[in-house]
Amino acid sequence: MTFFWSSWITILSIMCWAFILGILLMVLKFKPEVEDDGTTGHEYDGIREYDKALPKWWLVIFFGSIIWGVAYWVFFPGIFPSKWEGITTVEVDGKTLPWTSKNELYSELESNNKVFTDNFEKNILAKADASGATKTLASLSEMQATMRRSEKPPADLQAQIDEKIAELSPYVEKLSENPNALKVGSRLFLQNCAVCHGSNAKGATGYPNLTDNDWLYGGEASNILTTLHNGRVGGMAAWRDQLGEDGIRAVSEYVLSLSGNQPGYELDKAQVAQGEAIFKEPTNCVLCHGPEGKGMISAGAPNLTDNIWLYGGDRETIRETLRYGRAGVMPEWETKLGNERIMLLAAYVYSLSDRTVQPAAKATSVAAAMPKQVVSTEKTVN
Repeated sequence: MTFFWSSWITILSIMCWAFILGILLMVLKFKPEVEDDGTTGHEYDGIREYDKALPKWWLVIFFGSIIWGVAYWVFFPGIFPSKWEGITTVEVDGKTLPWTSKNELYSELESNNKVFTDNFEKNILAKADASGATKTLASLSEMQATMRRSEKPPADLQAQIDEKIAELSPYVEKLSENPNALKVGSRLFLQNCAVCHGSNAKGATGYPNLTDNDWLYGGEASNILTTLHNGRVGGMAAWRDQLGEDGIRAVSEYVLSLSGNQPGYELDKAQVAQGEAIFKEPTNCVLCHGPEGKGMISAGAPNLTDNIWLYGGDRETIRETLRYGRAGVMPEWETKLGNERIMLLAAYVYSLSDRTVQPAAKATSVAAAMPKQVVSTEKTVN
């Protein structure tokens, strides 16, 4: 709040307080002339007016509220907040800070989170035989706090954080077999993830199905943890300017031929051959999807040879994807949920996936450490 508005509100508050107090003192001091029977001589409709003292309980409450108001100005930043911080303090992140509604919120969130983490360690990790995660979580929290506080954090700090996150993956697998952990994880999913992935986690057009075994970045516990902690930013470039409409149609035809599961389509063999040549040019589709079109987990590129599509696998939808590209964002949840809740959420998602067969998209050596993404070119991704 600017100094002008702070001053204006403060002055109005003080004037209102002084006016009310003045009126009360004037009324208490004023003594009207009364008749022998104790009335003021005023009568209306048979009702005579007496001059009686105000009830003491009412006066106590009234003056008490005035005193409370003055005390509030002292304890809290009620008078010129930009100049007076008050004497009330709260604990936030181990520091004693002046009271503000923001600091109070953070303090209460920390207190509530402490209750949650204690319960998480005692009643969930311990019962899932995953208590070994406690030490890793403590180290991870310290590193994350250092990252937040440092204007110039150590260059390798993020890599160390990623390593600690990966160390939690065996414990996530154990939690995925624990009913209590899955119960909490399902609640977290419904509260935070269902808006995009659906309450049954089967996704929708543009939002991945989390119950199959088709993953752009891999469906292992470590991959899911990384996705939840860091988020994913993905996209497929628009190719209409580079390829032209004829090139778009040819590549679309080749992609249809790769899938091999498009009933009712008669493929144009000439376009398939032309599209294959365009697809396999070193700077075109092969760069991300691989020479066989099976995708690359390291690059987040989808497998084009199965029948799982994020935006649809019909001819016109594939053409639209190639013309205009696709873009999507999976938000990071580290700052919103914290490490413990992410473990539970990752365990729940891990438990949903069909793990009976290997994912079709194979990892390659392309940019293994590049940022991950959940929404990709055309295919479903978890």
